[in-house]
Amino acid sequence: MEELLNILRELHPEVDFETEEHLIDGMILDSFDIVSLIASIHEEFGVTINAGKILPQNFNSAKALYALIQEIEEED
Repeated sequence: MEELLNILRELHPEVDFETEEHLIDGMILDSFDIVSLIASIHEEFGVTINAGKILPQNFNSAKALYALIQEIEEED
């Protein structure tokens, strides 16, 4: 989880990603951030987030995003 938090902090150091639960709904992350985030996650965790998984509920919080990463790791 700490690796993910570091990636997110690089995008928006002003955000408390440990408690924020409205990253998409609150328009904290934009489409460019999502693309950068997906690329960084692939590099750091070796997982590919396919288009079907790019849903607001998967990106609204660091916790939800980490759960998605774990889900994809288990599928591989």
